[in-house]
Amino acid sequence: MIDVLLVDDHEMVREGIARLLETQSDIHVVGAYGDGDGALAACAAAAPHVAVIDVTLPGLDGIETARRMHECCADTHILMLSMHAGSEHIYQAMQAGAIGYVLKESAGGELVAAIRAVHAGQLYLSEKVASRFGEYSSARAGHPLDRLSARERQVLKLVVDGRTSLQIATQLGLSSKSVDTYRSRMMAKLGIDDLPGLVKFAIRHGITTT
Repeated sequence: MIDVLLVDDHEMVREGIARLLETQSDIHVVGAYGDGDGALAACAAAAPHVAVIDVTLPGLDGIETARRMHECCADTHILMLSMHAGSEHIYQAMQAGAIGYVLKESAGGELVAAIRAVHAGQLYLSEKVASRFGEYSSARAGHPLDRLSARERQVLKLVVDGRTSLQIATQLGLSSKSVDTYRSRMMAKLGIDDLPGLVKFAIRHGITTT
């Protein structure tokens, strides 16, 4: 069962999405919140598998909510839901730790598919924005490492240095499970499937020489 936390400031949208998701036999909505502060507290308490966060929230916006959730709830995969198709919004969401971005106009069945993909640690972008974001990301970032959050870059360096998940967890003050989650997210963002590929990437980009 995939436990999902919803964060959207429009009550009707929250209720509609919750009803949709509860029709799926493998998805359970553990909570629905209209602001980032409430969502962060709920995430820390419930540890959902996936958080669906609207980009536009009152007070603490969706991007900052995602960033804080990524840091404090490492085992929760983040999926952004937005009416904004601009590449800058998507880029900022990915930088904040999200691994999925779905447009509200194409929600419904696609949202369900996105939740399942994100839960599996796979990068998911709505078809309407995927190609545009790829071009923008290449031009904006100029370096694949810019796709990773600060914590993911820390884990990458330690992984390719040969540290075990337990050693990394001890050094960074995380659980071994959280380290594994960061590693799977990192590899999904980089499009790398195994450790040898990750080491080759690290050598190519000057992270390690061995």
